[in-house]
Amino acid sequence: MYVFIDESGDPGFKVERGSSPIFVTSMVIFDTAEDANQATKEISALRGRLRVKPEFKFNKSHRAVRDAFFEGVSDLPFRTRYVVVQKNLIYSDALRTVKDSFYKFFVRNMMQHDGGALVRAKVVIDGSGDRQFKRAFRSYLRKHIDADCVRKVDLKDSVKDPLVQLADMTAGAIARSYRQDRADSNRWRSALYRAGKIENVWEFR
Repeated sequence: MYVFIDESGDPGFKVERGSSPIFVTSMVIFDTAEDANQATKEISALRGRLRVKPEFKFNKSHRAVRDAFFEGVSDLPFRTRYVVVQKNLIYSDALRTVKDSFYKFFVRNMMQHDGGALVRAKVVIDGSGDRQFKRAFRSYLRKHIDADCVRKVDLKDSVKDPLVQLADMTAGAIARSYRQDRADSNRWRSALYRAGKIENVWEFR
């Protein structure tokens, strides 16, 4: 099993100064290496056809690119799970003030509350931070996640991994669905739903 994780939004709580009101973590799941390899090839080819450089990023993509992306991945063999955090419901001082704690906590919770989805999974998480953070993050997950669920955790720069880009795009689609100020808010979440790709959306309370 192969799992790819990314997020939409930021860990900041100064929403009135530009922090995102919503934070979403996305987990994209492939049952086999063959399924993951197929998706890697298809998404790389799609990026070439759409002339997207250097990578797919939901928040940097035009509407037409988003439409083409979600149509292009609709038949690929994956499923997704999410945690949605509405920041106005978070009162923990640690989560509100320590960015690393916020990020680690919700990635961990998504992996722990997996509904039995993770079985000896190799997990790849978007991570372009410094070596010390990566080492600490892997140690944190090993401490909290059952070894029967996760056998290995890697952190990779999304530019180098099309499947982390898939996690970014799906996280962005779910996050956009909470934007009541956008007429197209549910457009790409609905595309994922119609394709049967959404296994669970957990709204954290």
